[in-house]
Amino acid sequence: MKSLPAASRRLAGIAACAAAMLLASAPGAAIAQGYPTKPIRFVVPFPPGGATDIITRTVAQKLSEQLGQPVVVDNKPGAGGAIGSDLVAKAAPDGYTILMATTSTHSIGPALNARLPYNPERDFAPVSLVATSPNLLVVTPAIPVNNLREFIAYARAHPGQLNFASSGTGTIVHLSGELFKRMAGLDMVHVPYKGTALAVPDLINGQVTMIFDNIVSAMPQVKSGKVKVLAITSAKRSSLVPDVPTMAEAGLPGYTSDTYFGVFAPAGTPKEIVDRLSREIARAVNAPEVRDRLAAQGAEAVGGPPAELAAAVRGDAEKWGRVIREAGVKVE
Repeated sequence: MKSLPAASRRLAGIAACAAAMLLASAPGAAIAQGYPTKPIRFVVPFPPGGATDIITRTVAQKLSEQLGQPVVVDNKPGAGGAIGSDLVAKAAPDGYTILMATTSTHSIGPALNARLPYNPERDFAPVSLVATSPNLLVVTPAIPVNNLREFIAYARAHPGQLNFASSGTGTIVHLSGELFKRMAGLDMVHVPYKGTALAVPDLINGQVTMIFDNIVSAMPQVKSGKVKVLAITSAKRSSLVPDVPTMAEAGLPGYTSDTYFGVFAPAGTPKEIVDRLSREIARAVNAPEVRDRLAAQGAEAVGGPPAELAAAVRGDAEKWGRVIREAGVKVE
């Protein structure tokens, strides 16, 4: 009988601890439950009309429907995405200003420019990996090759005589070419353009030999027979072009090159808000109409959690940073 009061006291203590834990978690839960109570600003660090802008607007529209608040897309281009990214890094960490970042802004940019005003890991809270977009390796019909192995053999037999186009020095299109050169052991000359669209006519007529181009812009030229597609840069075949082999399948094991699109909030944004946004973005990008719209831009929907986005940033920063150093890439 004497043990009963002691047991009662232990039960009371357990109940008190549980109540304290509930109280401690209540503010965060209340924040998440009430969020959002006003419009969300969704910053795109690139001009209107490009792939990043279209992907962001597609996701924003669906998020608006799900959250019951406007999600307003705000284009803040300039400095390779640094201006818009820095704006979000310095915004209030309340979940009402978010960023659609890419490989360029968060993995390549810091390796190219040590004076960037933001640090991708220190100044941002990863929210969700939205989509990835591979490129196609396409070549001019002016050379006698029909697959990747033939192309590598031909390039090795003509050192210094072939070239590859890009959308500009330091872009992922350029770095994809540099990585290809190094992994295949090729001597090729880089020819930068102000966008891949400007390089395509020269690719068709043989002024340039090859380029890594977006699926959407490359496939019309491939289907018309104006250029040849040799491989896709993703680790596995894409449902967008299922007949195109991966670089590994085509003859260069270990080669991959994707652009990621991911949502970030300012560092210090409450975890409950980050988690809510992450869940809603995953739900949005997996909606059939959103997946179809992303596919129209050559992107595959992902909707991954914060940890997956953080891993993508770190992995690509290490990968492209090494390419930049080894190839001596510098942007004036």
